[in-house]
Amino acid sequence: MSETTSARIVEAAEALFYEHGLRSVGVDAIAARAGVTKRTLYNHFQSKDALIAAYLEARDSATVERYRNWLGDAALPMSERIRGMFAALADYAKHPRWRGCGFTRAAVELAGQPGHPAVQMAARHKKRFEAWLEQELTSGGANDPSHLARHIALLIEGAIAQMLIHSDTSYALSAGEAAARLVAADMNASRHSAARAVSVSDAHLSNGTYQYTD
Repeated sequence: MSETTSARIVEAAEALFYEHGLRSVGVDAIAARAGVTKRTLYNHFQSKDALIAAYLEARDSATVERYRNWLGDAALPMSERIRGMFAALADYAKHPRWRGCGFTRAAVELAGQPGHPAVQMAARHKKRFEAWLEQELTSGGANDPSHLARHIALLIEGAIAQMLIHSDTSYALSAGEAAARLVAADMNASRHSAARAVSVSDAHLSNGTYQYTD
């Protein structure tokens, strides 16, 4: 029962925090939406800050999993998958209740409190997301997955910011084209490096410089 109550409180907090912001939502409103008393809320979460941290923690894995689904079939070319991921982001942003990235919004709203648990949680999430991107790019054969993951993460953040400002989801599509080109260029560099390595090896063989070792 306790876990169910906690989950209900976090779910209520998520809906209200995401729609209205962290500071403008009070614990009374969260308790009312969750159908519990204020005392019950504080029995599960010692403070509003603790509830904010729980709200963001609940979004962490779900957000990465959403982008994983958007990235799609691993059998497809990586540039095509990246373009599709941004197209899915554009479609997702068309929802009338979309308010951007909850982690970025929390970090911006509490920028004057760098030690706040929400800011720290946002930083950990962004690092985890970038690490996930790097892992996917590595599996996809990227030549420089670390830098490429950072560039794509920046394009995602920029696209989200521009869509919020202009209410125009085409920014995500434009960012997706840019990201796909970066990926394609990286993949071409990887193929060229492999081709040069093969050419050097063949040259050594033709010159009789290859030595067999048992």
